[in-house]
Amino acid sequence: MLAYFDCFSGVAGDMILGAMLDAGLPLGVLKKELRRLPLHGYTLKKNTERRGVIGGTNLHVELSHHHHHHVSYRDIARMIKASRLGKDVKKMSLEIFDTLAVAEGRIHRKSKRDVHFHEVGDTDSIIDIVGASVGFDYFGFDGIYASRIPMSRGFIKCEHGLMPVPAPAALEIMKGIPLVPSNVKGELVTPTGAAILKTVVRSFGDSPIREIKEIGYGHGDNKYKGLPNSLRLVIGEGERLVVVEANIDDMNPEFYEYVIEELLRAGALDVIVTPAIMKKRRPAACLKVLLPEGLKDRLTKIIFRETSTIGVRSYPVERNVLERRIGLVDTKYGKIRVKGAGLAGETFNRAPEYEDCKRVARLKRVPLKDVYLAALK
Repeated sequence: MLAYFDCFSGVAGDMILGAMLDAGLPLGVLKKELRRLPLHGYTLKKNTERRGVIGGTNLHVELSHHHHHHVSYRDIARMIKASRLGKDVKKMSLEIFDTLAVAEGRIHRKSKRDVHFHEVGDTDSIIDIVGASVGFDYFGFDGIYASRIPMSRGFIKCEHGLMPVPAPAALEIMKGIPLVPSNVKGELVTPTGAAILKTVVRSFGDSPIREIKEIGYGHGDNKYKGLPNSLRLVIGEGERLVVVEANIDDMNPEFYEYVIEELLRAGALDVIVTPAIMKKRRPAACLKVLLPEGLKDRLTKIIFRETSTIGVRSYPVERNVLERRIGLVDTKYGKIRVKGAGLAGETFNRAPEYEDCKRVARLKRVPLKDVYLAALK
């Protein structure tokens, strides 16, 4: 099962927890696990509220006595390690606080061990981070993903006076995360929310979910005109892929072209044939087919029918792919399609379409390499 955080209105720690509660995390489970921490003087209150027309969950941490003190990274790490939290929850919580400590250290020009958290050290922020770790452990996601993060503007009041938004710690954490501009004047991304996502998210961009199972909305306290202040959590199944492969040492090699064509026509995503040496030192070929899990039986039957193998093996795999784009460029030889591949607006690879280059080279009676270089330029 995969998780996708749609951050159309930013992200905060309480919004992450609210979204998980709205998507099925039992409040009783959260309370029980948080009692394993030596924290006292707070009450969790789960409210069902609306932001615009969107209903969702707003989690409040109500303190019996208000206090504000600076807590060091060492103190928090020591508290978590000494707690009765499960091993995986401890590990994730410490990793998130480590992300925060590195960012704070960079801002204040200190080592992370010497960092003292300010707002982040408060009880509610500790609950947000450890609570989120409890939620991730409860769901047991196979992968966690998120959308691009909105970049708002303006100022907020804090202990040290007016601060630009995103807050310095949040901005430091957002390094390397793809952003989208926002006209909102206010804090859309908190350091706690940014640290949680930066630590657990596998990639930021489009959703990998292909079949939705649950949806949860976690509401924030701030109100923005024309924008529901909410975080959407989508839980579902992604594209499950498997590899089916076989070693073949007794088939006419001319047949491989036909076998590859048949597998691709039947839905295989990729087919490769590589040379191999079998156990009797006999030259052979390894046929490897990448395919959606639902087509496994169908394509395995094709392999048995069209090749001489008497057995195949299969295993699940994960695939990360770049976003693909095709554009049309003008060259002195004519128009050529150029394929681009990238991520979050950044293009990593470009390549002219070979078939276009070949067609134009023959039509203009010029070297293929000249057409290719002209399109690339």
